[in-house]
Amino acid sequence: MPKCPKCNKEVYFAEKVTSLGKDWHKFCLKCEKCNKTLAPGNFSEHDGMPYCTRPCYGALFGPKGFGHGGTESHKYK
Repeated sequence: MPKCPKCNKEVYFAEKVTSLGKDWHKFCLKCEKCNKTLAPGNFSEHDGMPYCTRPCYGALFGPKGFGHGGTESHKYK
């Protein structure tokens, strides 16, 4: 039985979602930052972990500065 990379428990066929080359529980495939449930193929990946494309991935790993990477990218000093 394959193990879910998020919770490390066995993934049974009825609850399996395959994404990023791994088998996940449907409820474990969530954005690492905001915890939003994701659909396979409808998100971005960084270091093997899933992120919702907007706004989390853009804010964390996109270009920095005003008007780029979503609402969290502007840094106040």
